Amino acid sequence: MRIPIHRDGDRHADRGQVALEYIGFVTLLLLVGLAAIQLGVAAYAANQAGTGARAAARAASLDAPRNGEPSPDPVAAGTAAVSDWLKPRVAPAGGGGDGAAYTVTIEIPSVIPGLGDGFFGSATRTSTMPRLQHRSRSETTGGTT
Repeated sequence: MRIPIHRDGDRHADRGQVALEYIGFVTLLLLVGLAAIQLGVAAYAANQAGTGARAAARAASLDAPRNGEPSPDPVAAGTAAVSDWLKPRVAPAGGGGDGAAYTVTIEIPSVIPGLGDGFFGSATRTSTMPRLQHRSRSETTGGTT
């Protein structure tokens, strides 16, 4: 087997090969990086949906307010518990009975240019909290009034 000897004319033909290989490899790395970031954003949206659902259900499960206290708003509590840029939708989940259930839905934002929010679906979480029973003042202070 003979080893080819490069001459000045042959080197000129290979001149742009490394640049083309580099561009192809960088493109692949960027796509893998964007996919990893998109996965993280989807996980964050699901986590925030759960947080908002728990906050809304907790606010709905509280006792009736005492004189002069404002009534808790479950939708406002669920919305406030989620990052503003995620734009959550908070709604009662039905349920009824002894529990308060709320559902939060968040459209998963896209980090890939050209794809709109919700292209990767949505994250929906539901939480149920038991309704608190009104206790008398003697029960909460250990029997003394």
